[in-house]
Amino acid sequence: MKAGFVSLVGRPNAGKSTLLNRLVGEKLAIVSDKPQTTRNRILGVKNYPGAQLVFLDTPGIHRPLHRMNVRMVDVAVDAMSSVDVLGLVVDVGEKRGRGDEYVMDLVRNVTVPRFLILNKVDLVQKTKLLPILEEYHKLGLFEEIVPVSAQTGDNVDRLEQLLIARMPEGDALYPSDYLTDQPERVMAGEIVREKVLQFTRDELPFSSAVIIDRFEEPVGDKPILRLYCSIVVDRESQKPIIVGKGGSMIKQIGTAAREELERFFATKVYLDLHVRVKQDWREDDHLLQEIGITPPIGDR
Repeated sequence: MKAGFVSLVGRPNAGKSTLLNRLVGEKLAIVSDKPQTTRNRILGVKNYPGAQLVFLDTPGIHRPLHRMNVRMVDVAVDAMSSVDVLGLVVDVGEKRGRGDEYVMDLVRNVTVPRFLILNKVDLVQKTKLLPILEEYHKLGLFEEIVPVSAQTGDNVDRLEQLLIARMPEGDALYPSDYLTDQPERVMAGEIVREKVLQFTRDELPFSSAVIIDRFEEPVGDKPILRLYCSIVVDRESQKPIIVGKGGSMIKQIGTAAREELERFFATKVYLDLHVRVKQDWREDDHLLQEIGITPPIGDR
């Protein structure tokens, strides 16, 4: 069979996580319209007749201002070369800027086969897409340029077939029932954080995190998963934003998160949320470790 690794890299908000979820057919990565949603590397496995693809979703490459962000970018850059195919995901509707040129320079130094995945084609008129395709083709950097829509699934099947064709022959890399390497605690915390991103103001996403303080597995005849979580913010002034008037916001976050958690874990969930203020938490190694943001293996 054919089997190998594919890394999905690119700028923030290019749609890498939506594409990962579409490819594996399960929601492994949370999604948001806010940048820097993905904070760690997420592995997802997809099996095909005679093939297995292992996808690595990575944080968006951006200018890091905190230790957390440095680790995020390091993880993304590290995933560029230790794979069988590099998939650069680009939002086809966004104009190229200095950040895009920086990513392109990184791609130039990669020796593995490079695919350009032009995402969000459902939002761009076809007459505008052709010049963009020609512009990237002239760079001569990519073995394949594939326009897709991760949101609708348009042309994703062609992307999969092209990726399989590039994979080396060999045994499967993971068992057929293996889906992801993300621990359940991390997945639970990310689901809660997705709802924080969904319901709160724009200034909070960068300065908030979710820690699972207790994770109690279901037991007995009436199984229920019990989760006790801390929503961590940078400043005391941000705490009322999370709590809301009369606790309305944290209740809204909790209800939406619990419903998603019950779907994900296929069991009843008791969810306890409270807000904790910790200044400069994005510089705290221990807290970053708790939420799964670790340095690349070579830097530990």
